[in-house]
Amino acid sequence: MGIKTVLFDLDGTIIDTNELIIESFKYTIERHLGYIIKPEDVTPYFGEPLPITLKRFSQDKWELMLDTYRQYNEFNHDKYTKIRKDVKEALELMYKNGIKMGIVTSKRRELAIRGLRIFDLEKYFKVIVALEDTEKHKPNPDPILKALELLNANKEETLMVGDSPYDILCASNAGVKSAAVKWTILPFNLLEEAKPDYVINNMLEILKII
Repeated sequence: MGIKTVLFDLDGTIIDTNELIIESFKYTIERHLGYIIKPEDVTPYFGEPLPITLKRFSQDKWELMLDTYRQYNEFNHDKYTKIRKDVKEALELMYKNGIKMGIVTSKRRELAIRGLRIFDLEKYFKVIVALEDTEKHKPNPDPILKALELLNANKEETLMVGDSPYDILCASNAGVKSAAVKWTILPFNLLEEAKPDYVINNMLEILKII
């Protein structure tokens, strides 16, 4: 059975916010905890909800850190957000060929939409399942199951594309196929351990899978 629905993680997959996220963590942790982190201190946690990651650094101050992170992140969002050259071309081809597409992200809806609109990508996606839309988040299956419900899509015809093990495990738990992107900033062995069905080197390779 062919793929008729493709779900995408947002940060690090559709848009490149790696530098934005790292700088937001660095600023927040230095301000509240008084030390400077390295990128590798936070990149393994990319893809999980922000409060969970902040609790890894401080159980006492995480709520204050959450406010600081969000203020810094939103203020600097557009400056640091980039896009890979192959993304828009691939989305346009899938859209023209009738593939249903959705975003499944642990990001808040407001910022998810903002990131898409910078590059005029919102028009390609029928649904956006964001942090607010489910009680349980990746790697739990709930976000993908919500997207399938909204799209009236079949699990057997769905592919989830992401840059973190949380995306791959979410797909596996939801009973859909998964593709890990090779351009992830995370150590790739973390994604391999999650056992994706496919590995892609660029966005256009999704068309071969379809």
